[in-house]
Amino acid sequence: MNPGFWKGRRVFLTGHTGFKGAWLALWLQKVGADVTAFSLAPPTQPSLFEVAQVARGITSIRGDIRDYDALAAALRDSRACIVFHLAAQAIVAEGYRFARDTFASNVTGTVNLLDAMRGCPTVEAAVIVTSDKCYLPSQEGKPLQETDPLGGKDPYSASKSCAEIATAAWRESFFDTSESPRIATARAGNVIGGGDWAAHRLLPDLVRAFAADQALMLRMPGAIRPWQHVLEALSGYLVLAQQLCDSDGARFARSWNFGPADADHLTVGEVAARCAGLWGAGARIEVAAGSFRKETETLRLDATLAHQELGWRPHWSADEALRRTLDWYRAWYAQPDGTNRMHALTLAQIDDYTSVP
Repeated sequence: MNPGFWKGRRVFLTGHTGFKGAWLALWLQKVGADVTAFSLAPPTQPSLFEVAQVARGITSIRGDIRDYDALAAALRDSRACIVFHLAAQAIVAEGYRFARDTFASNVTGTVNLLDAMRGCPTVEAAVIVTSDKCYLPSQEGKPLQETDPLGGKDPYSASKSCAEIATAAWRESFFDTSESPRIATARAGNVIGGGDWAAHRLLPDLVRAFAADQALMLRMPGAIRPWQHVLEALSGYLVLAQQLCDSDGARFARSWNFGPADADHLTVGEVAARCAGLWGAGARIEVAAGSFRKETETLRLDATLAHQELGWRPHWSADEALRRTLDWYRAWYAQPDGTNRMHALTLAQIDDYTSVP
C-alpha cells in the first residue's frame, strides 16, 4: 500500500467496533486518513475497540446498518471518498441461532449502504467485505477462484453469497457510468490476530482455554481452512481501494480473493497443536464428542488474481501470524487494564508488518 495516498483522505468505515474493523481503523489513523466510522457497540467484552483505544483520533458513530436513514446521513455528512464496509454478523454458529438477523445485517445492511452511496456524490470507491464462505463448497476441495459458483449451505454463508449478488446488481444497475463510484467485493480467508474475543472462533477459544488452564475442545480437527493474519486481509483491502481510485480503476470493480500461501491452508488440529506449542505450560487440546452443526470440511482460497493484478502477496506465514497473535494475547493477559500499552503494541505490529520488504 501507499501510505501517502491515505494522508488526509476522507474514509467511511462500517464495523469499526468489531475485530477486523478495529484493526483497519487503527491502520487508517496511522497513515493519516480522516476516518468517520459507523457501527453498533462492541460485540464482545473485552473488545479490541476499547482495549486499543480505537475511537481516539476518529469520528466514531454508534448506529445500526439496518437503519437506512441513520446510515445514509452519517455517510453523507462524512463527505467520504472511500468506503470500507465491514459491519456484519460474522460467526457461522450464530447464523444458525439467529438466521433472520444474520440476513438482515449481512444482506439488508449491505443494500442499505449501497443505496446510500447513490445519494453521496463524494464517494469514488468502495470495498464491500464479504467472506470466503460465500462460495458453493468444492466437492474436491480445490482452491476456490473468483469465477467459481456462489452458494452457502448454512445461513451465514448464504447471507454472504447474497451480499455478493446484491453488490453485483447495484454495480450493474446504478454504478455503471464512468462517473460512478467503483465498487469491489473482497473475500478473505480465516483471519487471526490479537483482540478477537468472539465465541466459536478457534484462536479466541484457544487462548481463553489456555489462559484458564483448561483443555480446548476441538469440534472439527480435520477441517482445512486458509489461515492468515488480519493485517494480510486488510492490506489487500487498502491496495484494492487505491487501485479503484486510479484513472483506470473501473477494471478493478469486481470480486477479489485475499488468501494465504498454499502451505498455510492448514487443518484446525494443526493450528491448535502449533498454538499449544507456542503457548507452553497449560495448553491442552481434546476432541469434542458432542453433536454440533457441521461446517464445510475443506475450504481453500486461490488468490492468484490479486497477486497478478494488484501486486498483493502475503507477508507473514501462518506460523508468524500465530506467534504474533499469541504475543498480543499474552501481553493483554499480563495486564488487562493496560489500554495505552495495548494501543502501542497493536500499532507496533502494524509497523512490523508494513516493514516487511
